[in-house]
Amino acid sequence: MTTIWDIDPDPSRISELTEQECWNLLADARFGRLAYRLADEVNIVPINVGVDGHRLVFRTAEGSKLLGIHMSEKVAFEIDDVGIETATSVVARGTTRVLSGDDEARAEAVLPSPWTEGWKGTVVGIDVTEVTGRRFQLRRST
Repeated sequence: MTTIWDIDPDPSRISELTEQECWNLLADARFGRLAYRLADEVNIVPINVGVDGHRLVFRTAEGSKLLGIHMSEKVAFEIDDVGIETATSVVARGTTRVLSGDDEARAEAVLPSPWTEGWKGTVVGIDVTEVTGRRFQLRRST
């Protein structure tokens, strides 16, 4: 069975999400992808995330992700959901910083448990400067 996607998209089937809709979806998500630059490469990695106001927070261990955000604080974070009739995508862009003190304690309250074992002792915040999202009404023909 081959799925054929429409060549000419119908603009009425694509809608921009409001900023509040984007934040609601981010608050419900516990998983997404972090894009960051490390030297000459752009990397994308899965992370568990929490929402603290208009900041995203996550835990990480020492490694390329932590090195990357120290070298270039600008990042993007993306979540998506694909259902039978609709798909949504939200992208948040911002700057990172390692959290400590009261900021770290507040972040700990909203962070989900890590999915993998191992020590992830650094809590990082993404101060979001832009959030955008779209909802797509799917139309497939076979």
